Amino acid sequence: MSQLVRFGVSISEGLLEAFDKLIAQKGYQNRSEAIRDLIRNELVEMQWERDDQEVAGTVTLVYDHHVRGLSEVLLELQHDCHDLILSTMHVHLDHENCLEVLAVKGTAKEVHELAEHIISVKGVKHGKLTITSTGKFLS
Repeated sequence: MSQLVRFGVSISEGLLEAFDKLIAQKGYQNRSEAIRDLIRNELVEMQWERDDQEVAGTVTLVYDHHVRGLSEVLLELQHDCHDLILSTMHVHLDHENCLEVLAVKGTAKEVHELAEHIISVKGVKHGKLTITSTGKFLS
């Protein structure tokens, strides 16, 4: 772990009170850890904006497995992008609906394109891409 550096922050009393309520609600032990997480989050979001940056994340899908050919199309897309997909999890929510979670890693551009392609397949009821950092540049 790198050396810790102390610094001061000037902030209005009202904003600090609201921040203290937020960090208590989220269970942070202190302001420092909450501020570190805010900074990390901003750095990760900046990483997503650069197409060439390596990111990790999940593509979550809910779909009706009774839609003719949908399972085959989704499986074929996953095989076509096997270099980006690390793992999949398939859950039967009820008789009709399935939940599928794809763990992905690649450049931000590749991951976004994969998610858009899979989520837009006819029969997918809902899809969401969640991106995070691979952690390589975060301390």
